[in-house]
Amino acid sequence: MRFGLFGTGPWAHFAHAPALAAHSGVEFAGVWGRDPEKAAALAGRYDVPAYSDVDALIDQVDAVAIALPPDVQAPIALRAARAGRHLLLDKPIALRAQDAEELAAAATDVASVVFFTRRFTPELDGFLTEAVATGGWSEARVDHLGSIFVPDNPFGASPWRRERGGLWDVGPHALALVLPVLGPVTEVTGVAGDRDLSHLLLKHASGAVSRLTLAVDAPPAAAREEAVLAGDAGLLTVPRGEWAPAEAFGRAVDQLLAAAAGGPASACDVRFGAQVTVILAAAERAIAEGRTITLPS
Repeated sequence: MRFGLFGTGPWAHFAHAPALAAHSGVEFAGVWGRDPEKAAALAGRYDVPAYSDVDALIDQVDAVAIALPPDVQAPIALRAARAGRHLLLDKPIALRAQDAEELAAAATDVASVVFFTRRFTPELDGFLTEAVATGGWSEARVDHLGSIFVPDNPFGASPWRRERGGLWDVGPHALALVLPVLGPVTEVTGVAGDRDLSHLLLKHASGAVSRLTLAVDAPPAAAREEAVLAGDAGLLTVPRGEWAPAEAFGRAVDQLLAAAAGGPASACDVRFGAQVTVILAAAERAIAEGRTITLPS
């Protein structure tokens, strides 16, 4: 499958480009970026052409891999889907529920995967399979607090992360963990704390409740990543898994190739990605308006 890569930032360097170049089922066909010099540099590193026009690269490939801010990603992904190209997107797929739902509707005839990084690790995949089979979970707690605005963190230079904070950056990872186990969300309540701290309380259709604490600008000493399920089976701590983004992205490519060949859709397809955006947009409203938001069933 011929892939075009859109984006030249840290995530394109750490995950997308090396995984596409190494995958035996992929022809890495080119790079587009908002900065032509960065696009040329990344393309040259993998001996592929750099493109200055979005549609020119879309025309040359079977699938797109996008490593761009969500508000830039969404319109490019929509153009690619309408052109019949398969989608390998980053989270969140968009910052507005309307944009996410429009993209999901446009992608009904193509294969899609959204790269929720740790969902593509063997440790978490096995854990979720076991947790769903066990059942009986009444609550979940997820603390995902980072401290990225420090000199040695490459993601700290990201304007959209600074503007939207942990709610939109690490919130998708938290939701990608609790939704498969506790099911769809029906109600969202949230409050904001210091800096970019967000506390969410989610009511699930199953009756379960999840509590999410999210930040990317936490004090370094307070940074942590912990998740626990609770229910009839007791307490179950979610494993961290090895941090190997290129390997995880390779597994995301595997799922896209399988779905495109007529196999099952990925559990992390664009429709799931749209659910995540809808919940985060509702959480943003809940925090801003100081009330509980009810989601349509």
